[in-house]
Amino acid sequence: MSVSKVYFTDFHTEAFGDGLPTKLKKLIKRAGIADLDLEGKFVAIKMHFGELGNISYLRPNYARAVVDVVKELGGKPFLTDCNTMYPGSRKNALEHLECAWQNGFTPLTVGCPILIGDGLKGTDDVEVPVVGGEYVEKAKIGRAVMDADVFISLTHFKGHEMTGFGGTIKNIGMGCGSRAGKTEQHASGKPQIDPKLCRGCTRCQKECANGGLVFDKEARKMTVDQNNCVGCGRCLGACNFDAIYFVNDNANSTLNCRMAEYTKAVLDGRPNFHISLVVDVSPNCDCHGENDIPILPNIG
Repeated sequence: MSVSKVYFTDFHTEAFGDGLPTKLKKLIKRAGIADLDLEGKFVAIKMHFGELGNISYLRPNYARAVVDVVKELGGKPFLTDCNTMYPGSRKNALEHLECAWQNGFTPLTVGCPILIGDGLKGTDDVEVPVVGGEYVEKAKIGRAVMDADVFISLTHFKGHEMTGFGGTIKNIGMGCGSRAGKTEQHASGKPQIDPKLCRGCTRCQKECANGGLVFDKEARKMTVDQNNCVGCGRCLGACNFDAIYFVNDNANSTLNCRMAEYTKAVLDGRPNFHISLVVDVSPNCDCHGENDIPILPNIG
C-alpha cells in the first residue's frame, strides 16, 4: 500500500482576501484533483447532510466549492449518502431528501443533483466483493454509489459512541452501506442491560428503530430483544447511567474492521479523492438530532 500525500491549509482568511470556499478550491486543485480523468464522468461526492436539529454538519458552501471544481474539469457531479438504520429524518429517501433540503442542500445551493445512494427504502444495493477481506466477503453498497465512475469523499471529524471518532473511513464505509450493509457491519455484538443500573427512563428506546428494546412496565426496567436487536449501539450512547454494555468485548473493534473493508469495497478499482475538514468537531456524530459545542478549535 502506497503512502498518501496529504495537503493542508488552515482556516485563516485575510481581509478582502479569499473566503474559505475559494481556499478549498485552491487546496484540492493543488492536491491534484485535476489528475483524475473527470471529463464526461459521473462523480459521486459522498457527504453527510446532517440530522434535523443538528447544525454541526458541513455547510453546503463546502460542497458547492467541490462541485464547481468537478464541473470545471468536465465531470458530472452529484451529492450522495445512503439511508440510516435508526429512527430520525434520514431513514428513507423521501425523508432523507427533505432533511437535506431543510439543512440547505438543494440543487440550487450546491450546483448539482442530490441522490440517495440506496434508493427509496434503503434496499437498492449492490454486493461488491472485498478482495482479501477477513471480515466481509461481499459488501452491500448503495447502487448509485457504485454506478459512479469517480468517488470523492467530503467529510469532517466528529465523535462517535462506538467508533471513537468518525472521519473519512466512517463516511465511506458505513455511509455507503445500504440498510442491510449497515446492519451487517454492526452484527458483531448485541448489548445487555444491567437492571441494577437501569433507571427506567426509556431514553434508549427512542433511539431503537428495530424493536430491539422492550420496556418491562412492572419492573420499570428496559430489556433487550436479542432477535430484533441489530447491534447498532445507538442505545449505548443514549444511556446516561452506564446501564447498557456489550457482552462481546471486541464488538467495537470488529465494527471498525468491517467498516474499513466496506471502505475498500467502495474505492477498489476506481479513481478516488478525499477531503477532510477538522471543523465543528462535536462530541457526537452528525446522525444525532442535536450537537454540543466543538471539543477543539477549528483547525483546517
